[in-house]
Amino acid sequence: MLATKINAYNVYNAGTRLVGLSDEVTLPDFEALTETISGPGFLGEIDEPLLGHFGASEIEIPFRTLNEEMFGLLAQGSAVNLTLRLSTQAIQESTMETDFMPSRVVIKGKSKGFTGGKVKQGNGTGSSAKIEILYILIEVNGKKKFELDKLNFVYKVNDADLLVKVRKQV
Repeated sequence: MLATKINAYNVYNAGTRLVGLSDEVTLPDFEALTETISGPGFLGEIDEPLLGHFGASEIEIPFRTLNEEMFGLLAQGSAVNLTLRLSTQAIQESTMETDFMPSRVVIKGKSKGFTGGKVKQGNGTGSSAKIEILYILIEVNGKKKFELDKLNFVYKVNDADLLVKVRKQV
């Protein structure tokens, strides 16, 4: 299947659908922690990634207005458990028919803050909740593609555990 676009999506907080979202959620970037290596035997420098270790990352969940669902994400000290469920529109290459495949993004973390937004008659506020990501799982068409669990030392790509040797040694 050739994935072409997101047909529809919903966001859930601990299983309950969040309402009042604006139209777009930006998924986080992940940048590996690196150490610059240089010296005899190297031509210049190499930024060597530390396998499985990433800098801090957050996700911002936008809301049209100030509402109960947004403030339900803001209790610092409490865990946030978000799931984005997506229906991806695709083209079957052999038949040229339109089809759909599911994707899912699971995020667990802690409230990091919020943006109150703007108040203007006839408009949404543009409010948002910010969540520090401690765990993320990305599935495409039922297959685990990326999993990072910072507290339990798990880093998987295409469901292959890239830190299994490290966990056995420490």
